[in-house]
Amino acid sequence: MPHEPSRGNSAADVRDFFTPRAAEWDRRFPDDGPAYAAAVADLGLRPGDAVLDAGCGTGRALPALRAAAGPEGTVLGVDLTPAMLDAALRESRDGFAGLALADVARLPLRDGCLDAVFAAGLISHLSDPRENLCELARVVRPGGRLALFHPVGRAALAARHGRALTPDDLRAEAQLRPLLADAGWRLESYTDEDTRFLALAVREAR
Repeated sequence: MPHEPSRGNSAADVRDFFTPRAAEWDRRFPDDGPAYAAAVADLGLRPGDAVLDAGCGTGRALPALRAAAGPEGTVLGVDLTPAMLDAALRESRDGFAGLALADVARLPLRDGCLDAVFAAGLISHLSDPRENLCELARVVRPGGRLALFHPVGRAALAARHGRALTPDDLRAEAQLRPLLADAGWRLESYTDEDTRFLALAVREAR
């Protein structure tokens, strides 16, 4: 089983990992839809909200995000791997959101324009976790929310990739809480179970 990119990998490394897997991505994980929908529900979007799916991949969260934000809301999906966005288009997920090729390190969005960010499987692929989380904070209004999600927990994900679970994993609560705080987020709830990882954070006023 191939390993995920590790922290500090470049955008090129992430593209190299995801490009050959994009066409089969949804077929490899066909049963994740309900887990995505439940995580979006916990994000607490309201009709009319503006939300970003950061590292949207094939767009599996976009239908649930659109349902939560409603027709009057704004839903955006960005990814830095063209092949993943192509897969999202083949699945017609552009009908739920605007899609753009962009890196979360430099988002083409104005300060404080969003109510929330949803990020599935993103944190282990960030080139500079603190700076990238700061960039997500920049585009979210004070009091806005962030969901860091994965459809399986840390231990299950480590086993899937044939590696040991280590204390320096960025998704470990002891690592994640201060990392988020340093980037302008307050960790509000943390769940790490075999069938779900979900960290919910609130954008602090600065």
